[in-house]
Amino acid sequence: MKLILLGSPGAGKGTQAEKIVDRYEIPAISTGNILRAAVKDGTQLGLKAKSYMDAGQLVPDEIIVGIIKDRLKEDDCKKGFILDGFPRTIPQAQALEDMGVEIDKILDIEVSDEAITKRMSGRRVCSKCANSYHLEYKKPKVDGVCDACGGELIQRKDDAPETVQARLAEYHEMTEPLKDFYKKLGKLVIVEGQEEVADTTALVFAALED
Repeated sequence: MKLILLGSPGAGKGTQAEKIVDRYEIPAISTGNILRAAVKDGTQLGLKAKSYMDAGQLVPDEIIVGIIKDRLKEDDCKKGFILDGFPRTIPQAQALEDMGVEIDKILDIEVSDEAITKRMSGRRVCSKCANSYHLEYKKPKVDGVCDACGGELIQRKDDAPETVQARLAEYHEMTEPLKDFYKKLGKLVIVEGQEEVADTTALVFAALED
């Protein structure tokens, strides 16, 4: 099973990727991780990528796609894989098609912007031990105080409403058009994200095994 995982920031893609990895015993491939690995290993494409990174420039799509294509040739990908975080744009998706990387399904986990903002902006993290809480779903016993160590609970910058909304706006502009791209190829599968992780997972597995 060869998959691409789509979904807004905060839609729970990472959790669902872990569930898919466990069930089907296939690797989840993150662009950032394989890019760093290629640079570290000194592969030909990795060295090209490093030259752009060292110059503070974006790595061209063809180099990233080439690195991904090399990664997909490794033994652990023989049964399949999940691409998470790539492609992000239409040109990247087209480059993937042009290089002959075959994908079975594109799984899009959809959650409303309102629900994502509520979910992410309600998160709080202990400044001492990093335990996580939520103002609605996982409240501490005492407001603003960690149950475990008594540390102050803070909101990370990434979880601030304005940051979440900016990330969602970028997703809608750059990545959401991929839905139409893959719909035309007959590969898009949409799953409505649920309040409970287990309910979303059940819908994900049903969609993949349909």
